[in-house]
Amino acid sequence: RYFIDWKNDVDSYFTIDATEGTIATNELLDRESTAQYNFSIIASKVSNPLLTSKVNVIINVLDVNEFPPEISVPYETSVCENAKPGQVIQTVTAADKDLSPAGQRFSFRLSAEASNKPNFTVHDYRNNTAGIETRRNGYSRRQQELYFLPVVIEDSSYPVQSSTNTMTIRVCRCDSDGTILSCNVEAIFLPVGLSTGALIAILLCIVILLVIVVLYVALRRQKKKDTLMTSKEDIRDNVIHYDDEGGGEEDTQAFDIGALRNPKVIEDKKTRRDIKPDTLRFPRQRPPVEDNTDIRDFINQRLQENDVDPTAPPYDSLATYAYEGNGSVAESLSSIDSVTTEADQDYDYLSDWGPRFKILADMFGEEESYNPDKVT
Repeated sequence: RYFIDWKNDVDSYFTIDATEGTIATNELLDRESTAQYNFSIIASKVSNPLLTSKVNVIINVLDVNEFPPEISVPYETSVCENAKPGQVIQTVTAADKDLSPAGQRFSFRLSAEASNKPNFTVHDYRNNTAGIETRRNGYSRRQQELYFLPVVIEDSSYPVQSSTNTMTIRVCRCDSDGTILSCNVEAIFLPVGLSTGALIAILLCIVILLVIVVLYVALRRQKKKDTLMTSKEDIRDNVIHYDDEGGGEEDTQAFDIGALRNPKVIEDKKTRRDIKPDTLRFPRQRPPVEDNTDIRDFINQRLQENDVDPTAPPYDSLATYAYEGNGSVAESLSSIDSVTTEADQDYDYLSDWGPRFKILADMFGEEESYNPDKVT
């Protein structure tokens, strides 16, 4: 009988027929993962299993061309703006994950879509290397900073494997000897012959000019605002209005109607009647009131006195008193319910009101009992 001496998990890739001793694979093998397997096979006698022998078996996995060749390392390729046609800007090599047999060769060429673009070309040196060459006279960073060049690489094994590798070529600024000066992004915007220090100086001047313009605009706005405020203060005879609702009789102190008066009258009078004067008021000499003066004449006389007196209250205000009063023992004196003629009226009840109403009782009582000469 034959069987495998299991020592590790690698032995599980193979199996052996117990009777024939035939070794077979148990799983798929990958040379790139494990190129060689080493294990032991034990043979024992059927009639006496204690009689055994052991032998080591080494299995080498053969290579199959299953991986395409690729560029060996990532290249950082650059070209000068002043490059001439035919200049070699990069040399490339290839690598293959497969076990390359002796004499394995790689070939290099441009892809079909890049062959029609007259920018760069690939020169195969036929020693597993190739050169990237320029095809035009000069390159401009402002027009195009980066170029992408697809390169096809093939091997010579069977079956043939190939891959397309895209190379990135950056346009840089160089001196006359071909030495690269700068390939950074900000260099694209620099004019020819303009250094970084000069660019910083230009930017600083621009910033200073912007600050000056902002300050100038701010001062103009402030000056304009001050002029408007001054002009508002210089306005004469402007209309003054009050938005507050008023408080009834208290408006006599809150509302200034002096602005609504005739200016000429104010200049002539030189006195304001909308506020209480600070000067001492002297007692006015009022003419004596005659006994039989009509009430209308008396009111007109007092009204005329107040019109010409600037110190007389209520200082250009109108006070209305609508309170009639209550509790009078004389009851109402209204003539609404009075009789139509004086002859029908009876004033005898005035004699019952006491001494204060004696004169009224004499005036409206019997005509013969009233003597004006006796009234004091």
